[in-house]
Amino acid sequence: MAGRIAFQGELGAYGHQACAEARPKMEPLPCTTFEDAIEAVRRGDADLGMIAVENSTYGRVADVHHLLPESGLHIVDEAFVRVHINLLGVKGARLAQVETATSHTVLLGQCRGFLREHSITPHTGADTAGSARAIAEAGDPRHAALASEIAADIYGLDVLARHIEDHDRNTTRFLVMAREPDLKRRGSAGMMTSFVFRVRNIPAALYKAMGGFATNGVNMTKLESYMVGGHFTATQFYAEIEGHPDDRNVQLAFDELDYFTDSIRLMGVFPAAPRRHETAPRG
Repeated sequence: MAGRIAFQGELGAYGHQACAEARPKMEPLPCTTFEDAIEAVRRGDADLGMIAVENSTYGRVADVHHLLPESGLHIVDEAFVRVHINLLGVKGARLAQVETATSHTVLLGQCRGFLREHSITPHTGADTAGSARAIAEAGDPRHAALASEIAADIYGLDVLARHIEDHDRNTTRFLVMAREPDLKRRGSAGMMTSFVFRVRNIPAALYKAMGGFATNGVNMTKLESYMVGGHFTATQFYAEIEGHPDDRNVQLAFDELDYFTDSIRLMGVFPAAPRRHETAPRG
């Protein structure tokens, strides 16, 4: 599929890596924020959006699940990217010279052990690729960046240390968003269905709403809650299940869910990524 795919960050970011791996024929479109990436798809400046939602080490990406239900977009795919963190320095620099490492706060938190071992002081930057660009522009061998090898290639930096993350299965999950839903059965690892809902204001409503999935043998892989509009009494839930809306057991589970909810909105139907069964990030 030709076209453009938007992601948050600069060229060389892990979102760029996700685009290159999942949609290699599409042109990556860097965006400053997740909101900008979503808006690029809404406006038609991009055909798809690659949105990071959770990391196996750091947890879920803040605010993203607030953005998705109001985006007007639909989830059509997922991608798991193995996050290898590298220490990048200016040409000719040596690891022993490095005093500081700059990156997004998420990456800094994922390689504390290496930084501590080498007495490198972490500095928070705007994002991973932006930090690499800033280090390249500064040209000081005492200062390095934590980023991908793609960023090293783009900004002309040397890789001073490879794969320095604390956990050897560090993985980020991305959702691929589109203007139109795709309800076809596809992929080789089964289908996933995502939706948001609000429960009715009755005792044990959430417990009863979830019961339909258990009794009908539908595996729920994710359930997250968050406030709506800043009100403690207005809670919305984001959920993902294994299966397709046309599956009989899924239909029965949704029938029971509907009885105990004020609203249900389908967010997307997409093929499960094969890597989901290898290492799924926690929510």
